[in-house]
Amino acid sequence: MGSGNVVEYIDQQKILCAVVLEVKNQRLRLLTENNREVKLSVNRLSHKCKTQIDLSAGRNSMVKSLKEIAGLRKELINHVDIKGLWEVLNTEQEWIDLATMTEFCFPDNPSCDHESAVIRAFFKNRLYFKFNPDGFFPNSEEQVTMIFAREKEDARKKLIITEGASWIKSVLNGNVPLPKLFTEEKAELVDILKSAYLFEKESKHYELGKAMLAKAGINDFSRVFQILEKIDVFDKNENIDIYKYNISTTFPDQVIKEASELVDRKSASPENDFSDIKRIDLTKLSLMTIDGQATIDFDDALSIEDRGDHYRLGIHIVDVGHFIPKGSVIDGEAFKRASSIYMPDRKISMLPAHLAENLCSLKVGELRPAISTMIKLTPAANIIDYEIIPSLVKVKHQLSYYDVNLLAEKDKAIVILRDIAAKYRESRLSSGAVHISLPDINVWIDEDDSITVNKIDRESPARMLVAELMIMGNWLSARFLADHKIPAIFRTQPDPRERLYRGEEGTLFQNYMQRRYLSRFILNTEPKRHSGLGLDFYVTATSPIRKYFDLVTQRQLRSAFGMGKAYTRKEIDKITMSLQQPMSNVSRIQQRRNRYWILKYLEKKIGQKEEAVVLYKRRDRYQILLPEYMIECDLSVPGSIALKPKDLIQVTLQHVNARKNSFSVFMG
Repeated sequence: MGSGNVVEYIDQQKILCAVVLEVKNQRLRLLTENNREVKLSVNRLSHKCKTQIDLSAGRNSMVKSLKEIAGLRKELINHVDIKGLWEVLNTEQEWIDLATMTEFCFPDNPSCDHESAVIRAFFKNRLYFKFNPDGFFPNSEEQVTMIFAREKEDARKKLIITEGASWIKSVLNGNVPLPKLFTEEKAELVDILKSAYLFEKESKHYELGKAMLAKAGINDFSRVFQILEKIDVFDKNENIDIYKYNISTTFPDQVIKEASELVDRKSASPENDFSDIKRIDLTKLSLMTIDGQATIDFDDALSIEDRGDHYRLGIHIVDVGHFIPKGSVIDGEAFKRASSIYMPDRKISMLPAHLAENLCSLKVGELRPAISTMIKLTPAANIIDYEIIPSLVKVKHQLSYYDVNLLAEKDKAIVILRDIAAKYRESRLSSGAVHISLPDINVWIDEDDSITVNKIDRESPARMLVAELMIMGNWLSARFLADHKIPAIFRTQPDPRERLYRGEEGTLFQNYMQRRYLSRFILNTEPKRHSGLGLDFYVTATSPIRKYFDLVTQRQLRSAFGMGKAYTRKEIDKITMSLQQPMSNVSRIQQRRNRYWILKYLEKKIGQKEEAVVLYKRRDRYQILLPEYMIECDLSVPGSIALKPKDLIQVTLQHVNARKNSFSVFMG
């Protein structure tokens, strides 16, 4: 091979015809049929032959000749029957050289043009043969089937990318009415984009969605939300975490059916249903529930009796286990959900509303089965004795935290409960409890999506009272289970890595930072100390409507009264392992949604000044806390300014985007 030889090479999935202008050290300088000069290695050639072009004929003449040669060879492809050849040759499973294959295709004096046509044909159709420039190997029937399916899928994806890009442009341009934009034919495009947006690289549709956007001229993946919002797939405030974590917002039909039948059955004869001789009738006690104003599922109530020489405190938890047997359809759904999810704009319940807000709820005046912890205390609020009993109760007063705060100094029962709660906290603190007191940020969304943000004092009389007495109830449940040697989901916590303060004296900064030094709590079937609460044992049992862990604990308590079989340690371990990830997801969803609405509120406060607390320095930035909203953010400051942890500074809101979870401030 030398100057003037016609050769071919592959470039961008095309075979190009060229003439050799110069050969130097196995490198060729070529003139292509597209009138371009290129340099490449001899190894890059897909075909070479003796056909010559006169280099003295001039560039235009040579290009014309190359085009004529290429045209002839393309025409000859039509005479190559690859499928027919495969049907004859596939049983041989041997390599066939180019010369032999060319004779099969063109038996009458084949030329270089015929060889090229064969290569071009097999290059274009790779379904039936593997090939290289010197030979061909027939694929097996199984391989042909697989390749055919892959090629069909590739063609389908190319079509989706083309159609998807065109559709995306139409959506963003707003040229087509909504009903025509989101038709059944477009549903697949929507699913691809939605999956790619939500799960990114973990989505099987990620590359396809990315290709659709790229062809539409879009590089910012976040614009997918805008597309899906425009066609009403997403609301402007869509909670995408519900999709990301595969949270079911509705109950299966069978669960709803069983819940409805259960309510109808129990409501028909409530007195007979609770005629269990094991239950103690406590309906004459004056029970009160204390919850937030928006609460509609009540699972705990309190009672207090002044018996002269002692008090009798009652902590009453609705007996959800009475209604929902282990292994039932409703129980299985509750286990899958693990917990109710509370967010500013919606609640996703662990149990169907028929149960959570009706049959299993401690509603005023309604007879309910309960597990009651009855505690005998001295006038100085020291615990003398306690018992846990299955009971029948009836709530007399449905109070809110606001109501109780108003009554905190007036109502005798509330005053006594406050005193008991305060002294119980003192005992926990003296036992080394780490008391962390931080305000809650309550976000309220009106029907018109207007947002109200309030900072709530968790140390108000009502909240302190409820928090401490629920801790007491959980602690005594843990002691009861430990004493009866019944396995349970005990919560233990090692000592904190560092103590920043003692008792309740910590500043906001210290309280906030103390959380970073807490050791992670551990779930175990063996009772051990919970250092954070200053208690020897601890379980959670006071929210069986809302948390499956608490329902499990309640069932273990019930087993002590012969009201059901206890879970074994092995079963408890399995439940604990199964629920840890769902519970982590619930916590993450609640935190992220609360932050979303706070940022949404702050989007309209750009330019507003806020007080901030410096937490710590991280590289060239400071981490600060805005106490009014209890959210953190980064702060960049000039090198001339040095800040220290605990410093109070003033910052200005610079940029907020709730959808992108971005938030920035500057000093001043």
